[in-house]
Amino acid sequence: MTTETLMRQVKAVSAAVNLADTETKNRALHGMAAALLAETENILAANAEDCRAAEGVLSPVMMDRLLLTEARISAMAAGVREVAALPDPVGRELESHVHPKGFLIRKVASPLGVVAIIYESRPNVTADAAALAVKSGNACILRCGKEAHRSAAAITNALRQGLTGAGLPAETVSLVEDTSRESANALMRGVGFIDLLIPRGGKGLISACVENARVPCIETGTGICHIYVDAAADVEKALTILENAKKSRPSVCNAAEVCLVHEALLPSFLPAMEARLTSGEHPVQLRADAKCLPYLKTAVPAGEQDFDTEFLDYVLAVGAVTDVAAAIHHIAAHSTHHSDAIVTEDPAAAAAFTAQVDSAAVYVNVSTRFTDGGEFGLGCEMGISTQKLHARGPMGLEALTTYRYIVTGSGQIR
Repeated sequence: MTTETLMRQVKAVSAAVNLADTETKNRALHGMAAALLAETENILAANAEDCRAAEGVLSPVMMDRLLLTEARISAMAAGVREVAALPDPVGRELESHVHPKGFLIRKVASPLGVVAIIYESRPNVTADAAALAVKSGNACILRCGKEAHRSAAAITNALRQGLTGAGLPAETVSLVEDTSRESANALMRGVGFIDLLIPRGGKGLISACVENARVPCIETGTGICHIYVDAAADVEKALTILENAKKSRPSVCNAAEVCLVHEALLPSFLPAMEARLTSGEHPVQLRADAKCLPYLKTAVPAGEQDFDTEFLDYVLAVGAVTDVAAAIHHIAAHSTHHSDAIVTEDPAAAAAFTAQVDSAAVYVNVSTRFTDGGEFGLGCEMGISTQKLHARGPMGLEALTTYRYIVTGSGQIR
C-alpha cells in the first residue's frame, strides 16, 4: 500500500476515534496492552530478525535501542495501561466567560485529528505513540526506520487487536509499509490528511521535517545536554549525577553530552571524574578543551565540533568555564534547548542558571535523564519538543490536543 493511500484510509476513519468517549478509548487501551503481552512471542521473533539484520550496521548503543525483551514488552504494556489511567484531555473546559450580550463562550480541548510520527530504531515508540494518540482522540500514522520495521509491524498488529475489540477501526493505528525516504516526504506533504507531524530521531531527520514539511510539524530535540559543575558544587553529588547522565543510557536524547567545570574545581574534580567515568564495562571517552587536558590522563583534545555533537555513545566533551555566567553563555551558544543542569550548593548560582538557560527542562542538582514523559507524570511521551510554540518539553496527552470555542446563546445577534 502506498503512503498516500494509507493517509486517505486513516483520514477516512479518524472521526471514530476523534468522537470516541473516554470509556471506549480506555477499553481500547486495556485491550492493546493485553494484546501486546499475548503477542510477546511473535513480537520477539520479529525483533530477533531486525537485530540480526542490524548486526554490524548499528553501533552497540543503538542496538540496545532496537532490542526488545520480555521485560521491555511488559513495560510497553504497562505504559499503555498508565495512559488509560490518566484523565481524558478531550472535552476539558480550559476557559469560559459570559459575553455582555448574555451568551456563554467556552474554550474546550479537542483532538487534533490525525497525527503522524516518524521515528527511527526504537520499536517501543510504536506503542507509546499509539497509546497517547488513542487516549487524546487522535488517529495515528507511524513511520519507523527500516531497522525496526518488523518489530513495529508486529507491535502494530497487536495494538490493532485491542482497537477492534473495543469497536474502533484497526486503521486508527497504522504503520507505513514503505521505509524509503519517499514515505517520509509523503507524510511531510500530507496536507489535508495530516494534522500534526512529529519527528523523533537524529538531527538529520528532525531538520528534514522542520525544513520541508508542508503540514504543521513539532521540532523534537536532538539533545546536546549539559552538566555544569559549579565552584560551589558538592563534588560527590556532581560525580554521581554526571555518571548517571552520561553512562546509564547514552543512546537517548536526555543523556549528557557536555560537562562544563568551573576553573576552581579543575585540579580536584577532573581526576575524580575521569576515574568514575572511564572505569567499568563501558569506559567513556573524554574529549577535553585545552584548560582541562592537563588534569586528565586518558582524554583526547576536543575537536571543533565536539561541543556541538549529540554523540549518543560513551563519549563526553569536557570544557572549563570561569563562572556561572560563562557556563550560561556556553550553553546558549551550543545547546539544542533540550535539557541542561547545574550542580551547585549556591542558591544565587542556581537562580541565575534557571532564569537564563533557555531550555525545555532546566535542572538544579538533578540528572538530565529525568526529561521523560513517564518521569514527568505524563504516562509516556510522544517526543520532547525543543520549540516554544504549541508544546515544549515531554509531549503527553495535552500536547496532542487543540481547542475550539463553543458559543452557546439564546438568539443573540451582533
